[in-house]
Amino acid sequence: MTNNYMQDILILYYSQYGATRSLAQHIAHGVESVSGCGARLRTVPKISTVCEACEPGIPDSGAPYVEQKDLEECIGLALGGPTRFGNMAAALKYFLDGSSGEWMRGTLTGKPACVFTSSSSMHGGQESTLLSMMIPLLHHGMVLVGLPYSEPDLGSTSSGGTPYGVSHVSGMKNDRPISEEEKNLALAQGKRLAGIALKLAAG
Repeated sequence: MTNNYMQDILILYYSQYGATRSLAQHIAHGVESVSGCGARLRTVPKISTVCEACEPGIPDSGAPYVEQKDLEECIGLALGGPTRFGNMAAALKYFLDGSSGEWMRGTLTGKPACVFTSSSSMHGGQESTLLSMMIPLLHHGMVLVGLPYSEPDLGSTSSGGTPYGVSHVSGMKNDRPISEEEKNLALAQGKRLAGIALKLAAG
């Protein structure tokens, strides 16, 4: 999705059933609609309560696992994951908890970031999950980018969508596709993040 002439936005997500991955892909399309920006999709491994369990070094399908260089090379970050009791998923938090090295080096300081999530129900804690994902990004010195109400779908959606970041309602069986409003908001969020990232990178 990228080439040597583009500056990358890192779209880092965790997705267990595919809904958050689909949202990440729409954000990627929004990023790539901005001239000079490419989308770098990355994920994190699933974690287990069984100490002996481990994930393969390379995922069987989908985006590759995130590496330190992805954080260093990106000019902006979109961070996403499903809601877990109104909080971010453990796999995503585990990765962020291990980013103290990047914090000490200031790897992400001054770069813009946005967040996104998916839940099975309308009142599944989307906004509190988005806020929980913002906290470590603030500690990293990132500049948070939300979704303004100038986006018309934010005021008319009856599914996902918040000013804190785009969201999706996947249904109790995780069988609801991204709605048109959710898709439009994801595209808008990716486009907005990329535009701001380019301006900040230009100094």
